[in-house]
Amino acid sequence: MPVALDAHPYDALLLLSFGGPEGPDDVVPFLENVTRGRGIPKERLKEVGQHYFLFGGVSPINDQNRALLEALRKDFAEHGLDLPVYWGNRNWAPYLTDTLREMAADGRRRVLVLATSAYASYSGCRQYRENLAESLATLQAEGLELPRVDKLRHYFNHPGFLQPMIDGVLKSLADLPEDVRAGAYLAFTTHSIPNASADTSGPVEEHGDGGAYVKQHLDTARLIADAVREETGTDHPWQLVYQSRSGAPHIPWLEPDICDHLEALHGAGVPAVVMAPLGFVSDHMEVMYDLDTEAKAKAEELGLPVRRSATVGADPRFAAAIRELVVERAATESGRDVRLCALGDLGPSHDVCPVGCCPARAPKPAAAGADSPYA
Repeated sequence: MPVALDAHPYDALLLLSFGGPEGPDDVVPFLENVTRGRGIPKERLKEVGQHYFLFGGVSPINDQNRALLEALRKDFAEHGLDLPVYWGNRNWAPYLTDTLREMAADGRRRVLVLATSAYASYSGCRQYRENLAESLATLQAEGLELPRVDKLRHYFNHPGFLQPMIDGVLKSLADLPEDVRAGAYLAFTTHSIPNASADTSGPVEEHGDGGAYVKQHLDTARLIADAVREETGTDHPWQLVYQSRSGAPHIPWLEPDICDHLEALHGAGVPAVVMAPLGFVSDHMEVMYDLDTEAKAKAEELGLPVRRSATVGADPRFAAAIRELVVERAATESGRDVRLCALGDLGPSHDVCPVGCCPARAPKPAAAGADSPYA
């Protein structure tokens, strides 16, 4: 029998994700949830939904989360961590509010939250915290006893997040034709966000050119590229590039776009490219459409050999990393000494988001941070 690991004072883990449609009839209602308050006409949402309709109206993210839930529960059981795992989404069933209501009914009083976003940004961290605060406010209005909710720290530089991506890049390189393999470039991709959001990402002291969002991605890319060089003996040039822009044309967003980058590399005589989506936890719609569909079509048009490496998904090493982060946070909360695991130059991220971290244009209450209205 495994030695029991101590999760005290926590009595549950909540997997908190974005959500996605599970059939054609879900697509427009899902997009209405995502864009609520922006006044976007339904006809425009139908146009946006074409990405989903290409895949039968089903986003892969929900099945990816089910696989991650199974991996977490299996890992916890094998390592003696007695901690139930729940799942709630921001924009589709199972909805976050319903899951928190279920957790309250089950008597859960100290909840750790795992968000399916590894980096600091408004959309990748604080917006999840705002959703938590909204859901807790709903439960409070219903007269329910609220659990205390804490969020696991950013895990972009944890070995269990990095190693599956390193292996994915190595596999993609090996899959390229031998005559272009040594000259292949690595294009590390992540979600583009407005420059203003990037510049104010992370704690106030990290605000500036690209903020914590860009710094964290660059550190992750460097760690992967260094590991690939050590394994192959080849120093592959690399760059951080962006995808999935969705904002108004007049608002500056992070660049270059992956398709523009492929054109530039081809024009410079680069023989092949590996696209590595290090900004995404799983192969959800933005990976499947923007990389596997759109970017690969651009590469084919250019005659440029490309491969797309895997995200971490439900890799057992990622599940193990989450277990380690849970035990680490539990020890910290209990006042026990613990070594925080992180690679690279930036070190372990903060446990509690400070005031001013990843601010929104219109401030809203956010749970699981120093400014949380729910202690």
